[in-house]
Amino acid sequence: MGLLANDAITQLSFSIYENRGVFALLLGSGLSRAAEIPTGWEITLDLVRRVGEARGAEAQTDWAQWYREETGEEPNYSTLLEELASSPEERRSILHSYIEPTEQDREEGRKIPTAAHRAVAQLVRTGHLRVIITTNFDRLMENALREVGVEPTIVASIDALHGAEPITHSTCYILKLHGDYKDARILNTDEELRGYPVQYDALLDRIFDEFGLVVCGWSGEWDHALRAAMLRTPNRRYSLFWATRGRIGSGAQELIDHRRARVIEIGDADTFFTSVAQRVETLEKSRRQNPRSIELLVGTTKRYLAKPEYRIQLDELFVDECKRLIEVLDSGDFAPHGSITSADIVSRVQRYEAATEALALMAGTLGRWGDGTELPLVLDLLQTIRSHAGQIGNGLTAWIELRSYPAVLIFTSYGIGLTRASRWSALHGLLTASMPKPYRESEPAVRVLFLSAWAGGENNFWQHLEGLDRRKTALSDHLRDVFENWSKSFVGMVPDFELLFERFEVLASIASLDTVETEALKQTLADASRRDFVWMPVGRSAWHTDTRERLFKELESEPIRQALLEAGFARGSSEHYASVLTNYNRMASRISW
Repeated sequence: MGLLANDAITQLSFSIYENRGVFALLLGSGLSRAAEIPTGWEITLDLVRRVGEARGAEAQTDWAQWYREETGEEPNYSTLLEELASSPEERRSILHSYIEPTEQDREEGRKIPTAAHRAVAQLVRTGHLRVIITTNFDRLMENALREVGVEPTIVASIDALHGAEPITHSTCYILKLHGDYKDARILNTDEELRGYPVQYDALLDRIFDEFGLVVCGWSGEWDHALRAAMLRTPNRRYSLFWATRGRIGSGAQELIDHRRARVIEIGDADTFFTSVAQRVETLEKSRRQNPRSIELLVGTTKRYLAKPEYRIQLDELFVDECKRLIEVLDSGDFAPHGSITSADIVSRVQRYEAATEALALMAGTLGRWGDGTELPLVLDLLQTIRSHAGQIGNGLTAWIELRSYPAVLIFTSYGIGLTRASRWSALHGLLTASMPKPYRESEPAVRVLFLSAWAGGENNFWQHLEGLDRRKTALSDHLRDVFENWSKSFVGMVPDFELLFERFEVLASIASLDTVETEALKQTLADASRRDFVWMPVGRSAWHTDTRERLFKELESEPIRQALLEAGFARGSSEHYASVLTNYNRMASRISW
């Protein structure tokens, strides 16, 4: 028996993870049931009840039986809607009350996105799912997606299809086959569901042919046009997984047999999709180098640093880890092609960080406990990674620029370690080290690898990360979050990591103006009323006023000022130093919230 023979959910999770964006979902009314939006049968029985009560019938324990006795027929959703409402507009109005949440519904958690909707939304946000087909009229899926910052392309009519962004360019593409409950063109009756427009048929044929499929909450018994689309699709290049509760009907079994689907027995949609999302997240995290391996590498770095006779071994340790990183970066996961949605950005940034974490922590360890002789090693490491990143010149610009992100992480980590150790001369040496740039003169490292001075540091790119969409220093904010966790292995116990992080950033900003002549800087600042300044890369302190004020008091104190000047900051000039601080404050005043 195979390892996953009795674990279809894990098998599905692997398929979704390894084939990012390849699987589509087909969601039926069962998915919305947990939100207490009634199924078609429940709406049918309620309509029977309302008709019976309007006719003066007494309360019934079985309204379906009452209907049979009155009409001699089975209660039928389609027949009832046709009898009660002769036009699509009237049918839409009837359904509206069953789907639209009232204030009381919202307060009591009804008719709002469920755990299943939110789990699917997370899978979309990370780029693992992109296409959703649904027979539901409600907007629970769209609402869940918007809660995580994904704006889907929604096709609920032929008009919308003609104007919609193509599937290949969409972060998330939702095909609402039966329409939207706020649109009078919804499809309800058997006659309306007997066949789809040719445009829908063509789109379904393409999706069923090109994508794998996960079915959940759909019985497969009705929706004749949808059944026909699945039956006429011969290709099985990707798997079909069919999640079901209880007995499988004959109609569903026919589709399962035709597509050789893998049946997954589930308790409910919430548990099913939450389990899938958790497993995919676990697989994503497993890309990260084994934490024990990282701990071992950091520990070995500390041990080699402790004794001068281990300098050769230390160098070899970094060379080996650099080779490992470059091998990872050469994999298809980092090719500069494909889509560039918010989910793609989030996923790729996470993969770069997972690949670089060990080397970054090792560099931070050098910064905290080194003796100055390690700076050439770090600079060689940065140059090697930058050179490797520049070997690919064709592809999407954003992906090409992001290729040097590992160098940014290592540069930042080493700089934080140096700042923690108050090793000002080594920090200045790092920030001002000459870095070659293609087709241009060399520039200081701080003008190549620091925040917005880095080619990949455009704010609107980093605003795609979760929670950073309105930030003015999105990359700085993200790096602070990353290193608050990463730096624990080399920073040790600090009462305020944020202050340490922003101290490094402010010192880097100061060093970025070392190449500017003092007189030129003073001339720009001369007219205080105009608030002119020389551009410099700045981080969170530009808007984080409380921390900036604490740092500037520190920087203006005589011991710190003198120590920094002696280390080479601000050209070693008190006059230049004062002008740089003024320049920083002027630039910050333009960025503050």
